[in-house]
Amino acid sequence: MSKTILVTGGSRGIGRAICLLAAKRGWSVGVNYVHDKHAAEAVVAAAARDGAKALAVPCDVAKESDVIAMFEQTTEALGPLDGVVVNAGIVAPSARLVDMSVERMRRVFEINVLGAYVTAREAARRMAKSRGGKGGSIVLMSSAAARLGSPDLYVDYAGSKGAIDTLTVGLSKELGREGVRVNAIRPGLIETDIHASGGEPERAHRLGATAPMGRPGTPEEIAEAAIWLLSDAASYTTGAILDVTGGR
Repeated sequence: MSKTILVTGGSRGIGRAICLLAAKRGWSVGVNYVHDKHAAEAVVAAAARDGAKALAVPCDVAKESDVIAMFEQTTEALGPLDGVVVNAGIVAPSARLVDMSVERMRRVFEINVLGAYVTAREAARRMAKSRGGKGGSIVLMSSAAARLGSPDLYVDYAGSKGAIDTLTVGLSKELGREGVRVNAIRPGLIETDIHASGGEPERAHRLGATAPMGRPGTPEEIAEAAIWLLSDAASYTTGAILDVTGGR
């Protein structure tokens, strides 16, 4: 069945892969970006080549007004949402907690935690049956860092993803009778540019070799999990936190 979804951080990495796979399913896709409009429009163009409707939507998820406008713009153009992927997130350069500034931590938490909570709230407001919605699926992007802690790298990022795990459990119980399923994915070491933003562009390849499967994962492998959770095939799955980590 054709669906309409919104993906935050949809112009790059895992978000981009989810948008492209959704488009191949024939789904309509809202592709959120914050800075790189060109990259988002490239995703929209790729979706169009697959015959899918797509829209590039600017939004800084740390700003409530931006998030609300993103939802309004997406639903106006594509119709009511069936699913939302809460994927936008950042990581700061590797550091130990003793060396982190409060400004750095605040920015990580504003985007990764507050931004995710507000995005999930707006999704719930629009999809909950008691508010006139038709139900749907929310997929939150956590990280294996939530259970590994990321010592000496970014315990602030790891903590922000721990909050995503908790949000998944709590919100799934709030929305269980509203027709809205809420699940999370915890990716492991995935080949994306987030490692470069943390100062270690080769991190996924270097550490991926130590995973039981002996390699890093790809954004497309995470996208497959996300699309399943968004689809009707996962109709009895809610409150789940799915590790896609190569066994790490």
